[in-house]
Amino acid sequence: MRIFISTGEVSGDLQGSLLITALKRQAVVIGLELEIVALGGEKMVEAGAILLGNTSSIGSMGILEGLPYILPTLQVQRQAIASLKQNPPDLVVLIDYMSPNIGIGTYMKRQLPDVPVVYYIAPQEWAWSLSLRRTNRIVGFTDKLLAIFPQEARYFREQGAKVSWVGHPLVDRMQDAPSREAARATLGIAPEEIAIALLPASRRQELKYLLPIIFQAAQTIQAKLPEVRFWIPLSLEVYRQPIEEAIERYGLRATVVSGQQKEVFAAADLAISKSGTVNLELALLNVPQVVVYRLSALTAWIARKMLKGSISFASPPNLVVMKPIVPEFLQEEATAENIIQAAMELLLNPSRREQTLADYEEMRQSLGEIGVCDRAAQEILQMLPQSL
Repeated sequence: MRIFISTGEVSGDLQGSLLITALKRQAVVIGLELEIVALGGEKMVEAGAILLGNTSSIGSMGILEGLPYILPTLQVQRQAIASLKQNPPDLVVLIDYMSPNIGIGTYMKRQLPDVPVVYYIAPQEWAWSLSLRRTNRIVGFTDKLLAIFPQEARYFREQGAKVSWVGHPLVDRMQDAPSREAARATLGIAPEEIAIALLPASRRQELKYLLPIIFQAAQTIQAKLPEVRFWIPLSLEVYRQPIEEAIERYGLRATVVSGQQKEVFAAADLAISKSGTVNLELALLNVPQVVVYRLSALTAWIARKMLKGSISFASPPNLVVMKPIVPEFLQEEATAENIIQAAMELLLNPSRREQTLADYEEMRQSLGEIGVCDRAAQEILQMLPQSL
């Protein structure tokens, strides 16, 4: 059986790889042989996918920011559709990656209506939809939607989708994270050392808008707390040079690591991070964090005019429970001063830290039980023609 999986960006590649591993595991249980072709990245290749196009670095947030990626996105979408047309799969799985996946899903509905389409980790229309137009398109071409949040399941079910809530895949991923002690031993972090994870970028635009303010804040924190050392796990190897150059420029005591993200997270006393999936990973490992995000001034202005304050929160931990469990600073509020103040309080105020950990525990209840990826894989394999 041939399954086509479509996703993009660093987080999509991670989620795709976790799903592929679970699909292969569940296929063995029912005696099924799978071939998986995909749009994704290196992690999916490692998990056993045949890549039609690498989309892990094609992505951005915002209108102006997205302009350089329009052509590469269209090219990879056309490439995928040509492959689907020439060699139709038995099933299609879409993971996040809204615009390209809506295009692929629409094509499937029109041209290959007999091939089931599953949407896993659907676009966050439940959190910030301006209208039902996109939601209706997603519901229109999706045979089954696998929701990762209860609110998401409720929203899409109310709009007419066939929905199963499977839980969030990061619940599975963080199960094999090392203990704090083991992680600090692996990285060579002394007991008295304060380890702060810096997570400035998984997209190129974030190097421009986020890295300077995060590193400015780090510079001041380092001056206030001499026992601090910063750890920067790379999302993509291509970012190593600009990050290392910035470390030197700001005079930070910082170590850049590749392939040891879980160790850095498990060892950290605090994280200063961009907004994204990574915030949930930190929360699941009980790491207090300060979240920042910035877009171009024009994109922010357009978004405010269109959304008119309809987005309460940006970071996933806050969105899940709809309350500010981690400090987040967006746009004009994303300043080094605000980051420093919030970071120092989380580091030095035990009651603030304890409150964060209690809030993380509440958030965890909305992410489901362990076994998410296997549940998702079982739901997907049941949709294959021979399983009906």
